[in-house]
Amino acid sequence: MKLRQFGFIAALLLAASISGSGPMPPGSIAMPEPVAAATVVDLDGVADIDFGDSESELTRRGILRTDVDACGPTLAGHDMISPIFIEDRLVLLWAGDPVRTPEGIAAGTPTAEVMASYPTVRKLRAPQGTYRFDGLLARDGDRAYLFLHDGRTVRKVIAGYADWAQRLFVEGHAPC
Repeated sequence: MKLRQFGFIAALLLAASISGSGPMPPGSIAMPEPVAAATVVDLDGVADIDFGDSESELTRRGILRTDVDACGPTLAGHDMISPIFIEDRLVLLWAGDPVRTPEGIAAGTPTAEVMASYPTVRKLRAPQGTYRFDGLLARDGDRAYLFLHDGRTVRKVIAGYADWAQRLFVEGHAPC
């Protein structure tokens, strides 16, 4: 019986070897996550969540969760995004890696790439003597991306209403 099992396993290994499952070329062993698989935040919001949605509506739809141990409400299925509400309306989404804009900008992206992707970006300086990041504000009408950066790379992506993004930057508030 054991000889039979050994023969079966050997035959499977031989078939796998013949079918081309030999050594893999460098760089193909760990496949990077496709960009399409990452959560995308745009100037309307994120899948099924729009700027201007009310807290009560998102809660009723099961998207906004307050039952988790976090510093505020969270979005179901979006662990790396913190919603910011003003007067019961979603005004900003504070996003961490791997969340990205449609142009592929995420935490870790070089600031030069941000400026190339958004040619009208406006530079914002953090107040002297603070430990806050500088910002790059990419505005489109009443909406904007605010990219907080360390001078070299993006550290946080914030999307939403432009006036609230600027106010957040000036006042230095964070979700937690």
